[in-house]
Amino acid sequence: MKKPVSFLILCGIMAVSVFFVACNRPASTPAQASTHPMVMLLTDATGVDDRSFNAAAWRGILEFYGDTWANQTNRGRYYQVVTAQTMDMYIPNLRQATDEAHDLIVATGFTWTSAVREVAAQNPQQNYMIVDVTGLGLPNVMEATFAEHEGSFLVGAAAALKAQADGIDNPRFGFIGGVPGAVITRFHVGFVQGVLAVIPDAQFVDYYANDWGRPDLARAQAMNWYDAGVYAIFSAAGGTGNGTIAQAREYRSAGRNIWAIGVDSDQHEEGLYNATDSAVLTSMLKRVEASLLYALRALEADNFEGRHITFGLADDGVGFADTNPAMTPDIMNRLDQYRQQIVSGQIRVAATNAAARQLPGFPQNLQARDD
Repeated sequence: MKKPVSFLILCGIMAVSVFFVACNRPASTPAQASTHPMVMLLTDATGVDDRSFNAAAWRGILEFYGDTWANQTNRGRYYQVVTAQTMDMYIPNLRQATDEAHDLIVATGFTWTSAVREVAAQNPQQNYMIVDVTGLGLPNVMEATFAEHEGSFLVGAAAALKAQADGIDNPRFGFIGGVPGAVITRFHVGFVQGVLAVIPDAQFVDYYANDWGRPDLARAQAMNWYDAGVYAIFSAAGGTGNGTIAQAREYRSAGRNIWAIGVDSDQHEEGLYNATDSAVLTSMLKRVEASLLYALRALEADNFEGRHITFGLADDGVGFADTNPAMTPDIMNRLDQYRQQIVSGQIRVAATNAAARQLPGFPQNLQARDD
């Protein structure tokens, strides 16, 4: 490494805002004197305890420093997290971080697009990274995206295979999104394609909360759908999706045969309704931590540069959780076959609603947006 480094990491698939507070770096230990990268993670109001997107980013930082969730020894020394409240602080926070001369500023989540575009263009000597965004085309911005549609195909197939195994006649499936946009659309259409690969005439319902931090909205919608006979609901909605899991947990504890599907992180534990049983059948793993580790290691090796990197099934950037024993060997074997077919190109999963609507049997009335 040519020089000591420091990082600022700003996190949020959730379209909520950030309020900048002190990073708690000891005044007597400036970044310039450190022999290790200094990292700050800025999150939306849900913080790293969202058990989803932000949590995955935080795990990447912990792994880089050899820490764990239970043992964050280097917190406050080499890395820190700040949780904030208002969206109008995005640009001021980026500017303040830039003024502090961090070696790398990372914004995680497409809601940061406009702020990063503006600030990065004004500061060409500063390195930035943004996750879930591509197309900025700035030489000082690394862009990391994920093939969410590939991993979502697998959890959709898992839900459909489980419905078949349970002997459910004409099962219905639901999708709850946070703020609509191209990233959440990849989750949405991938899930639908996975279900249809197993049950070609399956029926779907969908709902967008237009918020990342309203679990009450997801819980109310999930209750209505489960009561109407929906078998499994996949939520790609940040903290909002925790409401789906809460409702599924309540209903399964009462003996109802319904499922929730988690997102970003393995949400098995969030679905536990007794010591051993979880209402979360599986989770679509979006390994945000992989992109953070990639950037941290690239800077440490002095080969960081502005470019676009996509993390998909082939490089373990997305996947699914197999923690729940309800994911039987038969289901796992089928999912492994689908995975191999996607990686080899035998199955091509559409990433946009426009492309997916050209597929036979694909619903024409999804609320997914490609912009």
